[in-house]
Order: sequence, then C-alpha cells, then structure tokens
Amino acid sequence: MMVKVCGITNLEDALEAVAGGASALGFNFYPPSPRYIAPEAAARIVERLPAGILNVGVFVNESPEAVVRILRLAGLDVAQLHGEETPEAAPRGVRLWKAFRVDPSFHPARMNAWDAEAFLLDAPAEAFYGGSGQTFDWERARGLGRRIVLAGGLDASNVRAAIQAAQPWGVDACSRLESSPGRKDRHKMKEFLKAALT
Repeated sequence: MMVKVCGITNLEDALEAVAGGASALGFNFYPPSPRYIAPEAAARIVERLPAGILNVGVFVNESPEAVVRILRLAGLDVAQLHGEETPEAAPRGVRLWKAFRVDPSFHPARMNAWDAEAFLLDAPAEAFYGGSGQTFDWERARGLGRRIVLAGGLDASNVRAAIQAAQPWGVDACSRLESSPGRKDRHKMKEFLKAALT
C-alpha cells in the first residue's frame, strides 16, 4: 500500500511522516492554499529525506512549463495535477498523477484520455482543490482497472474501511492529520499511518 501524507510544509512533519511509514509526501504549490510551500523551501526539505521516498508536487491549473521547472527546482519525483487541466496541456517527460473530484458528474471514462501512472480520487472541495476533510462514496473508486490513490477525509478512524471498500493502490491524507493548516498533529499522523499499513 502506497501511503502519502500531503500538505507538508516543514522538515519536522516530513521526517515524522517518514518515520511512521509514509512512502510518499505531498508538497502543495497552489498559492491560495493554506498548505502552500515555496519550491525553494520544499527543496530544502527534500534534500534531507532518506532515499526511496516518493516526493509529489501538487499543482492546480499551472502551466506545463512551470510544473516541470518547479519539479526540477524542488527535486520532486511526481507531478500531481489537481485542477481543470486537460490532457493536451499536460507537462511532458515527467511522472504524472491526475486528480479527479468524485462528485455526481464524475465518470471514470474521463481517465482514459490521460497518460498518467496513477489517478487520485478526492472528495469535492471548494476553492482550495482538496484538503476539505470530506469523504465520498469509496465504492465508486473500486474496480476501475487503474492505479487509484484514494483521498478525501481519511484518518485513523476510517482508512481501513476506505481501503476495504475501494481496494486502492494507495491512500492520501492531509487535513484530518493537522493541528492547524499546514502543521501536522504528530499523534493523528502516527495513528493514521499505523492504521493504513496494518
């Protein structure tokens, strides 16, 4: 199970997540988000992390050129596109995850147009494109024949049920692991990781 802790803004939270068993960390480059981190600050964190951690940049409606530039600057492995990007305007030559909000209009066939290695399915959110703490019907993520990363309102209390319902490739948590936006609660994060990896 790939387990990602998203919204990392500081080295302490990053190291704590890795120590708890996280296999991936997410860095948010969407400026309006309360979890935004500058690429230079992300780079300083990434260079202190052990090898083998998947470092993911989260982008919202960013130009392909900016995505590639920030990935390289911050030393990241994957670009996660979380806005209304189109396949035609996707960055080239990088590992790509595409996020979709699972609302009543969501149809899995939309994934067919994307050359992405994984698809993150998230609960509907307002202006911040994620991090809402809300869940969706996890059964809708099951059996899609793709690498699915399940997100949206996950924490220690529900991640096992979510995994059982959706059978995803990975899970991703953010806002429910926080003491305040952009700062993780060590206990909540530790318990989430323990539950996800059990």
